[in-house]
Amino acid sequence: MSKLLVRPSVPDAEGRIHHVTPQSAGWTHVGFDVHRLAGGQTIAREAGGREVCIVLLAGKAAVSAEGQDFGTIGGRASPFEPDPWSFYVPAGTDWSLAAQGPCEIGVCSAPGKPGLKSRVIAPADVQCLTRGEGSNTRHVRNILPETEPAEGLLVVEVITPPGCWSSYPPHKHDRDALPHESLLEETYYHRLNPPQGFAFQRVYTDDRSLDETLSAHDGDVVLVPEGYHPVAAPHGYELYYLNVMAGPKRVWKFRNEPAHEWLVTPNPA
Repeated sequence: MSKLLVRPSVPDAEGRIHHVTPQSAGWTHVGFDVHRLAGGQTIAREAGGREVCIVLLAGKAAVSAEGQDFGTIGGRASPFEPDPWSFYVPAGTDWSLAAQGPCEIGVCSAPGKPGLKSRVIAPADVQCLTRGEGSNTRHVRNILPETEPAEGLLVVEVITPPGCWSSYPPHKHDRDALPHESLLEETYYHRLNPPQGFAFQRVYTDDRSLDETLSAHDGDVVLVPEGYHPVAAPHGYELYYLNVMAGPKRVWKFRNEPAHEWLVTPNPA
């Protein structure tokens, strides 16, 4: 199996089914965990050198940081429903979470330093927009964009309708070459509705030294260390993915593959 495709594991004592670290991924910045918790289960983490954005994929949880109670957040039954709730915790801050019934969370992390404040990211704080048209339509929820405070993390949800493409035309962000392109590692956490479905994701570089086409099933993570990374949702299956990005600069600037630039550039008269 490709090293870029990470299948969920049997839940550990904390309900964790994914544990992507910079060490396991072979990169520097992005970390990503998924926990599926039963009601009453708790998670507590000590302060460290990484900032965290906890996304409530499904269910509700009570969250706190540095002993401050931020209340119960969440409420949707699945990530395919709207109105995501999240909780941002800066580096150097202890945090805890207690599931209020069955709950699924994504824990997104990147290197950071103390200074920012912990905060709840409510649905009203999330910009929602639709990109593309026709079979290139996808619905975006910007949970932690570069316009909001964080040290390195960028977090976004995307819903791709059945039969549509996403992260398309193929684009990449693997060079520190601002203002034209930024260097960002990225994970995709895929969910399918109905869950027996699958999606295709290709990850490839200009010189094709990396060129893999992956079949992602419900609950899989795809690692994007470099290169272009388009995604396709087959007919009959709605695709959700949670993106986590981070790099040396907290800026999202991408480059479309030149061969497909015509898809977004108007034809000359």
